[in-house]
Amino acid sequence: MSDNPLLLHWFLPTGGDGRDPGGVTAVQGRTGAATRRPADIGYLTQVARAAEQAGFHSLLTPVGLGCVDPWILTAALAQHTDRIGFLVAFRAGFASPTLLAQQADAFRRFAGGRLRLNVVTGGDPAEQRAYGDHVDHDRRYARTDEVMGVLRDLLDGKRVDHHGEHLRIDGAQLHEPAVRYPVPLYFGGASPAAEAVAARRADVQLLWGEPPAALAGRIDRLRAAAPELRYGLRLHIISRDTAAEAWAEADRILAGIDPEAVRASQERFARMDSTGQARMAALHGGSADAKLEVAPNLWAGIGLVREGAGTALVGSHDEVAQRLHEYRCLGIDEFVLSGYPHLEEAYRVGEEVAPRLRALLARAGADA
Repeated sequence: MSDNPLLLHWFLPTGGDGRDPGGVTAVQGRTGAATRRPADIGYLTQVARAAEQAGFHSLLTPVGLGCVDPWILTAALAQHTDRIGFLVAFRAGFASPTLLAQQADAFRRFAGGRLRLNVVTGGDPAEQRAYGDHVDHDRRYARTDEVMGVLRDLLDGKRVDHHGEHLRIDGAQLHEPAVRYPVPLYFGGASPAAEAVAARRADVQLLWGEPPAALAGRIDRLRAAAPELRYGLRLHIISRDTAAEAWAEADRILAGIDPEAVRASQERFARMDSTGQARMAALHGGSADAKLEVAPNLWAGIGLVREGAGTALVGSHDEVAQRLHEYRCLGIDEFVLSGYPHLEEAYRVGEEVAPRLRALLARAGADA
């Protein structure tokens, strides 16, 4: 088990919210049930405050064509919350790392250090082209490597001169940077190119919810290359007082998914060059008729229509806590969790699952 402190984060549904999953970052058809609650500042403030009250450490904001701008949104939400942090996603290569460092430094200064950054390289070539980016997969990660290196040095208060393949920067330095507030860099990606960047540049490697056996090899490989790297796991949660109630909710979600939406979503996912997305799709093979419980309590149904993280832990509060504990024993330091709708589920997970997980960890520590 990791010696690092356990951190629990929640997700901000910036594309709209409801009882059912839908697309997240790309512009595509979303069902009315998935967006019954518009992603306006009033509703997202409710989610942020609920997550804060329920004890979550930070809020992850996605980035992409179908999302509101994470910087503007989180700057606004920081004024409506007191303690909760913000794990702000941005696309590496779409803006100067000097400008990104200025934005991050202003945020951490004015929000009292409540900032973490999620560096996103991008895995959907069609969406990348919509932003004017035509760089291929491995070169995108090489560019991300340069961006992260420059950004880290600037946030640490260093003067930067960088002449690389993708960036040429001369004499960059922040004016009186708020270095008293460290800004951890979170990073995701499952390809060899991505893992090389994670080992060199990231503080936290974010993983999607695969069966523990599938993640163990990746963690071992990264740990050998970067012993100080920490690991975060992105998961949805369907937790109820009994296992029967939880699986009934999963069945309700599955019954409400339009087969045409599954077909269209899977066709789009297949056109991506994301290794992580391919690993998610392999769990269900694009079929609602597949065996969707791919490991004990790990359900792949959400990934039929949602890009990125497509698995949920389904079960009683005790079962879900036990499965999270098993991931923790594997080496996971942080969990980025979500549930539909995100307002009510922030309370449910924070009040029912989190205390059970912490009790399991305390008991394991006492028995060590």
